Amino acid sequence: MPEPGTARSVAFMCRNITTLRGLEPPASAEEIEAAARQYVRKVTGVTSVSDATREAFERAVAAVAAVTTTVLDELPARRNPPATVPPLRRPDVQERIAARMAAREEHERAHELGLAHTHDEDGAMLAAP
Repeated sequence: MPEPGTARSVAFMCRNITTLRGLEPPASAEEIEAAARQYVRKVTGVTSVSDATREAFERAVAAVAAVTTTVLDELPARRNPPATVPPLRRPDVQERIAARMAAREEHERAHELGLAHTHDEDGAMLAAP
């Protein structure tokens, strides 16, 4: 096992976790939680949380988010901002999130009203049968 911080150990870091230190404005709680969730997904291999994994998964996300918040608060300011914009700050990502939330709300409303509909293999609502 390579020593932490060596070139070999850093080479295997997940590329999809966004650098949060040095952002202006500083990273939000939502951005920190999203990074924590991505990290926990990567290290556990849990891509879809089930009833069997939910409690441990969410506890791990909360712990990673808390530690991330602490380290971001304690580290000195960066000299240069991160090279990329975090996904949650990108307009296209914000639009996708808003569309997904609207679809979820529409689906929940259909269930509340007892409207007939079907689901795809991912559980998303399809048109009425």
